[in-house]
Amino acid sequence: MVLATNSDSEEHLHSTFASRYVRAVVPRFTMPNNSMPKDAAYQVISDELMLDGNPRLNLASFVTTWMEPECDKLIHESVNKNYVDMDEYPVTTELQNRCVNMIANLFHAPMGEEEAAIGCGTVGSSEAIMLAGLAFKRKWQQRRRAQGLPTDNPNIVTGANVQ
Repeated sequence: MVLATNSDSEEHLHSTFASRYVRAVVPRFTMPNNSMPKDAAYQVISDELMLDGNPRLNLASFVTTWMEPECDKLIHESVNKNYVDMDEYPVTTELQNRCVNMIANLFHAPMGEEEAAIGCGTVGSSEAIMLAGLAFKRKWQQRRRAQGLPTDNPNIVTGANVQ
C-alpha cells in the first residue's frame, strides 16, 4: 500500500491495536490536526508496515534477506551520514575506496601493483547495474577504437525479465 497515492481507498487509517493515545482515526493523505506522542506515531506506522511481505521469505528476487547482526549495527550507526559529503566523512570515503579495491582484486581488474581501482559505492542494485553497464560500454568503445572499428552501435543482450 503506497500512502502517497491518493486513490479511492479510505481517507483515514484505523489502528486496531494502537495505544490509548490514538483513539481517533489518523488521516492518510494530510497532516493530522493534533500531534500524537512519538511512540504512538511509531506504532501506527509499524503496524501498517506489517502488511508488507516478510523479507526473509523473499526468495524470488535478488535482495539481501538476512545479514549478521554486526552488519545491522553498522548500518544503524551510519544511517545519519550523507555519503556524498566526502569532506565531512573522510573515513567513510576511505572505507568505500578500500571496498572498491577489494572487489576489483576479487574480479581480477587490470591495474598496476600500487594502482587504486576506479569505481564507486552504490546504494542499490539498479544504480549498480546501470553504472556497470556504462563501464562495460566505455570499455567496449575503447577496445573498438583501438581496433579501428565503429563505436556507435553496441549490441547488449539482456533477458526478457530485465527490469
